[in-house]
Amino acid sequence: MQANHHSLARLSMREKTVKIAVTAASGQLGSEIVKALIDVIPKENVIALARTPERAKGLGVEIRPGDYEEPEELEQSLQGIDTLLLVSGMDAPDKRIGQHRNVINAAKKAGVNKIVYTSVQGAEEGTAFSPIIQSNRQTEQDVRESGLNWVIGRNGIYIEPDIEYIENYKKAGVITNCAGEGRCGYTTRGELGYAYARMLTEDKHNGQTYNLHGEALTQTQLTEYLNATYHTHLTYVPLSFEDYREDRIAELGGFIGTVIAGIYQGISEGKVDNPSHYFQAAGREHQSWGDYFADIETED
Repeated sequence: MQANHHSLARLSMREKTVKIAVTAASGQLGSEIVKALIDVIPKENVIALARTPERAKGLGVEIRPGDYEEPEELEQSLQGIDTLLLVSGMDAPDKRIGQHRNVINAAKKAGVNKIVYTSVQGAEEGTAFSPIIQSNRQTEQDVRESGLNWVIGRNGIYIEPDIEYIENYKKAGVITNCAGEGRCGYTTRGELGYAYARMLTEDKHNGQTYNLHGEALTQTQLTEYLNATYHTHLTYVPLSFEDYREDRIAELGGFIGTVIAGIYQGISEGKVDNPSHYFQAAGREHQSWGDYFADIETED
């Protein structure tokens, strides 16, 4: 079945040879998008951009410098590129907007035809995560006003950190955060990679903004999946935002701790429980959580 998807995707590509560049390609999301792209188009047509190019060497594609703070270098690296995937930066919100504009302006100068931007879902005001959401919305506006073809994906919340944190959960015996009974539209980097590969290579997505996530889960439902997968007896214990923020800051520091608490604050307010457009973007349904967790059990 997978081979058929790939064959159809290749046939649906425009006849001219297009080169597609992916920024932040050494990161977890960028590398997944690169891997998904080389299943759809020849790897010679995929260019990985990275602030530290050596970190992207294992991807098996051409690598070029891609520091968001270096506009001239970006313009040079984007020569000959038709379509650009702009991965949202990791800096503080006020810095991100300018960094993203550097990439957009370099793309325009280099003759890029289309930009696809990885944005995110969340509360646009009133939470500790809102400044980041606002900066992403500004970049969305900048992309729409760039004069280039564009597609925007608003990613759901990654489920992988909960998997990576399982040993901590086991030690504590509980999962604690401030989401309460809010439903969260979770996704995985692999599923996002699959969708973005289609958004990059298929013109029918131009001008669209997609929410990209699978079935929304409460923290209690997520806890049940984790218990079934890891044979644990965890319980979910909701905390107040203030208590959870204090807990996260103690472990992760002020900036990241506050951001994480703000994400769960938005979940509690229903800001990450949105209609999903994953099928429209990817041409297939998002992987079910039953299948996702079954695959983890198989790996174990």
